[in-house]
Amino acid sequence: MKNKWKAGFFALSGALIAGLVILLVMIFAPAENDELPLNKDNTDKEVGFDVRSNKHDLNLIIEHYIEEEGLKGPVDYDVKLKDDVELHGSVPVFTSDLDFKLTFEPKALENGDILLKQKSISVGALNLPVSYVLKVIRDSYNFPEWVKIQPSDELIYVSLQDMKLKSDIKVRAKEFDLEKDNIMFRLLVPVDQAQ
Repeated sequence: MKNKWKAGFFALSGALIAGLVILLVMIFAPAENDELPLNKDNTDKEVGFDVRSNKHDLNLIIEHYIEEEGLKGPVDYDVKLKDDVELHGSVPVFTSDLDFKLTFEPKALENGDILLKQKSISVGALNLPVSYVLKVIRDSYNFPEWVKIQPSDELIYVSLQDMKLKSDIKVRAKEFDLEKDNIMFRLLVPVDQAQ
């Protein structure tokens, strides 16, 4: 009978010790990670945010960008968003400058860039070809590399894909309807997935 009690004592003691060990392991084990899983399908390692704007705010940003980046050059020019994109400035002709105004119809492209198709032109009282004026503008002004003026096609291509912003943020145009003041961009922010 002594052996049954001895065996029972050790079995009960072992069960208590095993239960205590399991309880201690569960108490001191690290908590489960409740973080959201990273998007494994995103090979560019970017997070996208849609940003809606309006003409007034975008005009302020354009003006600030032109001044900050020193894009004015020897002659001033302005870009204004109204119902169309307007480019105001002056072109040198002999000993004087002629004021001009070009209007462009904007279109957001599938790739996120913006195409500005020339709509109207006024250069003083002169009747100059659009291609000539665009060539003079391209050659006279400092535009960023991502703004490509194509005089023969009478358009300006704004390659937002090539625009360099701080922190490697990228911008893509989704909607660009100036008449309805419906302007939306997608900001792509790089994220470090090596965690």
